[in-house]
Amino acid sequence: MFTIDATAPVTVRLSTLIDAPLERVWALHADIDSWACWNTDVDQARLDGPLLPGTSFHWKTHGLDITSTIREIVPGERLVWNGPANGIDGVHVWTFERSGDRVAVHTEESWSGASVEAAADELGRALNASLTAWLAALKSRAEQTV
Repeated sequence: MFTIDATAPVTVRLSTLIDAPLERVWALHADIDSWACWNTDVDQARLDGPLLPGTSFHWKTHGLDITSTIREIVPGERLVWNGPANGIDGVHVWTFERSGDRVAVHTEESWSGASVEAAADELGRALNASLTAWLAALKSRAEQTV
């Protein structure tokens, strides 16, 4: 099982409850090609094959061009990717858990690398803000009536 690097200079762990069926929340999040439709922080995203471990995807966010690779997937439960971007080695873990009629979404991300060590506080705040916005966007879109 892939996990974030708990010893990295930057780690962020956040959660939210979404008032929507697990299937809807998972479908939104797992459809990487549509991220830019509901997450305004993502300029574009493109999965380069099936949603399976080893498949890469390319995306642009916050001025960064990122190539990430899917490391683990448990449909409806867990999605993990990692990849470098501008000297940052990131690992991102998403978990989804049914909670009655709602879904608990947990996100954890770690950043390491020389550029992170040089500006850990600033980058930690930026990552926290980015993940807070991502969770809010996912919640907003999932809770919209279909």
